[in-house]
Amino acid sequence: MTSHAAIRTGAEGLEAGDAVLPCGAPAYYAMPEGGRNFPVVLVAQEIFGLNDHIRDIVRRFGKLGYFAIAPDFLYRHGDPARAPDIETILRTIVYRVPDSETMMIFDESLDFAESRGGARDRAAITGFCWGGRIAWLYAAHNPQLAACVPWYGRLDGPRSDAQPHWPIDVADRIRVPTLGLYGGADPSIPLDLVARMRARLVAADAPADIFVYDDAPHAFFADYRPSYRPEAAHDGWNRMLSFFRAHGMG
Repeated sequence: MTSHAAIRTGAEGLEAGDAVLPCGAPAYYAMPEGGRNFPVVLVAQEIFGLNDHIRDIVRRFGKLGYFAIAPDFLYRHGDPARAPDIETILRTIVYRVPDSETMMIFDESLDFAESRGGARDRAAITGFCWGGRIAWLYAAHNPQLAACVPWYGRLDGPRSDAQPHWPIDVADRIRVPTLGLYGGADPSIPLDLVARMRARLVAADAPADIFVYDDAPHAFFADYRPSYRPEAAHDGWNRMLSFFRAHGMG
């Protein structure tokens, strides 16, 4: 899954590298060299794991003055890079990961960021694809966040003991300012489901909204995949940064 469009961000001017959280989860982080008290961005990966694309996003945030960290919340359940196809990744890895475990891993990521110079009182989460689902759930789990920006995270799906809730189930618990970024041409997240999610957020008086890019498919931000749509990706990135700044993440 590579593309000539893939963005490459260097580590010049950054402290960047791998870490291991107390639970054993690998993580990748980046922040500006020197200084402390950087706003924190937690980055939730796609189903493909802590790959080069996610690491690059972490460095992009670092270049902008954030302490960014992406934990591998799939690590105990398998390596997506070794799976032959997406269905296998979902069935044998992603659907087996307890949401409670994932929430704990992001809690530890926030602790790690604080210990290395991040400002816990100015922390946000963003996530892509399955990580977008996780971003919604983590916002419900941790109402102390300053902001949340899920990118095309599934809003509803099959429930299990490991994964009992979806974003639509926790809409009434969202108290973190949240901006969802979704594609209007994404068959995995139909517009009628987006409308139902919006209605639940409005009914709960949640500080959240969803912006839809009419012709964008799923994974329109993934510059290393054929689904990449530069115009929507660039606009979404800028909307996210503006949203962060508006909520004290400058």
